[in-house]
Amino acid sequence: MSTTRVFLIASSLARLIEKEREGHHVRQGYFPDQPSRSISVRLEGNACSLILITQEPNGPVEEATAIPVSQAEALLDLAAGRVEYLSVGPTVGTQPATLHRLITPGSFDLVTVAFEQTEQARTFHPVPWFGPEVSHDPAYQARSMALAGLPSGTGVE
Repeated sequence: MSTTRVFLIASSLARLIEKEREGHHVRQGYFPDQPSRSISVRLEGNACSLILITQEPNGPVEEATAIPVSQAEALLDLAAGRVEYLSVGPTVGTQPATLHRLITPGSFDLVTVAFEQTEQARTFHPVPWFGPEVSHDPAYQARSMALAGLPSGTGVE
C-alpha cells in the first residue's frame, strides 16, 4: 500500500529547485462533494482526465477516464473551485518527491514524498530544509484549497 507525506517548503528553496529541474503545469477543477462520491477534472499537458472517487466499504475507490482537452477545459470552466500548480520532480535521498508550486488559488509551495510501503513512510526522517509536515491536515489537500481557499499559515521561511 503506497503512502505519501506532505511538507511545507520555503518558496526561495522551491524557486531554486524549479531552476534545476524541469516541471510541468497542472490544472485541476473540483466539483462540490456528494455524500458518496467526488468528481474532479485534471489537465496535465495533453493528458486530461475526469476523476470519480466513490466511497466504498473498504475505503475510497478512484476511477480516472481519459477525456479530450476541449472537454476537460469546458469542465474546468464549470468547476466550483480549481488549483493550478507547477509540478517538479526532485529526489530526496533515494525517495522520489514532487514539488508543487501553487499558482491558484494563491502562491505557496509543498513537497510530497511517496513511499511504496507504510513502514518506509513511518521511518522516513525529513531533511532539514523541509518545513512543517501537513500530511494529515485536510486544509492542505488540493480539493480543500480549490473549494475553500488557502489555509492560514502557508508561508515557510
